[in-house]
Amino acid sequence: MSYRVFRLFLPVALLLLSFSGIPKAAQAENNPWQVWQQAGVHAIMRHATAPGFGDPENFKLGQCNTQRNLNAQGLAEAKALGKQIQANGISPSRIFSSQWCRCQDTARALNLGLVNDLPALNSFFEERGKSSEQTTALKAHIAQLAPGDKVIYVTHQVNTTALTGIYPASGEVILFRMNADQNIEVVGRIKP
Repeated sequence: MSYRVFRLFLPVALLLLSFSGIPKAAQAENNPWQVWQQAGVHAIMRHATAPGFGDPENFKLGQCNTQRNLNAQGLAEAKALGKQIQANGISPSRIFSSQWCRCQDTARALNLGLVNDLPALNSFFEERGKSSEQTTALKAHIAQLAPGDKVIYVTHQVNTTALTGIYPASGEVILFRMNADQNIEVVGRIKP
């Protein structure tokens, strides 16, 4: 296959791969906000726009000046999303966040309630070997939620992809539920 054909085919292939992870019932659903209102549906989102890639070499947990952080656009995105969530009648019972500042700032800017740290949401971008361990811990956390819970998890691309199989855009929300076999089923997406 020539490079030119490959370049033309790649975006279509990526779109089909990301869309194929959504069950047919959810594909037919036109309103992800209605899906989110259903019992047992939770949200995992990638932090809002934080320019750059990875983290600086001097990264320290709890010290935002050593991290890649939200810019003004990212902060505005998170605030707007929080207003959208409220306007669509979604009332999260709890919000959990990675301990990275860009996730904490996104979660707080949603303005939907108290933000709780959850280390299972911390980025493993620099330590890919932790993917399985952290994803297993996150699934265990989800499995312990009460039937009436409606939770938002704010995390990173690698964590979201490991849990859902979807490569999210900054600020994208992936709606999911855990089935009886404790597998994650993606039921919708809300693009930023």
